[in-house]
Amino acid sequence: MKKGRKQLSLLLAAAVASGTIAPAVFASAEEEPTVFRIATVRWTDAWPTEFLHEGIMGELEEKYNIRIEWDIYYNSDWSEQKSLLLASGDLPDAFLGSICLTSSDMEQNKENFVELTDLIAENMPNLSAIFESDTDMLALAQNTDGEIYSLVKKLPLRAATANNAYINQTWLDNLGLEAPTTYEELETVLEAFLNEDADGDGDPTNEIPYTYTGTLDYDLRNILLPFGTLVSRAGNYMGLNADGEAVFMPVEENYKEAVKWMHNLYEKGLIDAEYFTQDSSMYSAKIAAEGGSQTGLMFGWTADAEAGVNAGEFTILKSLAGPDGNCYVESDPTFLDMSDRELVITNSCENPELLLQWADEFYTDLVTLQTYYGSIPEQISDNGDGTYTLLEPEDGTSLDTSAWSYSLRDFGPKYMSDEFAANVILPTTQGDGVKLADDVNAEYVTDNFPVVSYTSEQTETMNIITTDIYSYVSTQYAHWVVEGGIDEEWDSYLEQLNAMGLQELLTIQRDAYDYYLSITG
Repeated sequence: MKKGRKQLSLLLAAAVASGTIAPAVFASAEEEPTVFRIATVRWTDAWPTEFLHEGIMGELEEKYNIRIEWDIYYNSDWSEQKSLLLASGDLPDAFLGSICLTSSDMEQNKENFVELTDLIAENMPNLSAIFESDTDMLALAQNTDGEIYSLVKKLPLRAATANNAYINQTWLDNLGLEAPTTYEELETVLEAFLNEDADGDGDPTNEIPYTYTGTLDYDLRNILLPFGTLVSRAGNYMGLNADGEAVFMPVEENYKEAVKWMHNLYEKGLIDAEYFTQDSSMYSAKIAAEGGSQTGLMFGWTADAEAGVNAGEFTILKSLAGPDGNCYVESDPTFLDMSDRELVITNSCENPELLLQWADEFYTDLVTLQTYYGSIPEQISDNGDGTYTLLEPEDGTSLDTSAWSYSLRDFGPKYMSDEFAANVILPTTQGDGVKLADDVNAEYVTDNFPVVSYTSEQTETMNIITTDIYSYVSTQYAHWVVEGGIDEEWDSYLEQLNAMGLQELLTIQRDAYDYYLSITG
């Protein structure tokens, strides 16, 4: 029936052109919009969703003569709803946003999703051009069989660094200290914070030099970084050694030395006694305490994101030189800035070609700008000279909240050229402008183990062996930091990991990394 309406429209258009039929009659015979049902997940129901049919989103619906019926879910109960939805067989035409489906969901339900390689080539010139110029995007999209089951994204206007270290400048000033430049100097400063009434309240016993929630994955990317322990944010403990080889960091010699140093800090009382027992709310209560922060060192995206009202006490710390004299900083663009599963089309979709043509618009500079921050002119000013200014919210909310309220923000297909990004003007007092201004450690960015793809067999094997391996290395880390003994127990630790399947895991990860390199060059 849709095909018949299209043919009728073409005939009517020809009649209008020849003058044999009035334009008004042609207008009344236009096709009804094609309806797509798309599921998406939002972090919270506190954010509005009207933008899904307004601004740039509404303009794209009109341009492609489609109407999207959004099935909106919320993260708090999505896991249970997702299981029921996938089991029901009554799937939407597509899922939008990488928060919807995990890699395991994709593998376990592969028969329900459309393989997109040929459809992309035929219907998505923008994305096809990106695959030609940016092979990281292609490597992210393809599985190891060369198939593409989802669309990808690369977030715009992102800093080169992820977390940075922040030192309590108020405490430094109170004690007349300079910011540390090496891991050894940091230890000396933390000792002063502990013993010399750094907060100036007359009580030299209530300062906590460093606190967090004591997770190995986090510590490898933050407090232990001077030892070169950078790992992927994917939670797989994989990193690259000095020779660029893929390694499982918790068995490397530099990891061993880092843990010994961490135990030394703990023994001296420089690390919170509740480090491995407190939850995130207890940590936040200390770092954002009323009347002033209770800690002297923290790691985070920005100071305000971590310390809240106490952000003004902290200043960014230049990366610290480690035992090898090098400086390291957390950077993981293939995890933080890029992802697949941003649009997954199901077999329920009768017209994937049209849906992909619509999605291809998301890979243009101007659409990406608006699906990340909000629409022109409400949230963004078109200055008329090729530049665009992000407007600060008039209601006093943060720019981050505004972006999530009026755009897809992190979710959905996206890509922006560097040339266009240079013409986007961000406020420097909040949001992404602050992060970009804080990018003082970009010079220390090194390659990290990227997000890689696996075969179904590899995924199945990893699902079996990684739970025990990850649990064991995490437990041993906490044990060694608190109680010591890593030298004496190291050999038995390695033997236990090998018995759990570590060498098989390493083979899988290295094969996947080699495949990634074969695409990216």
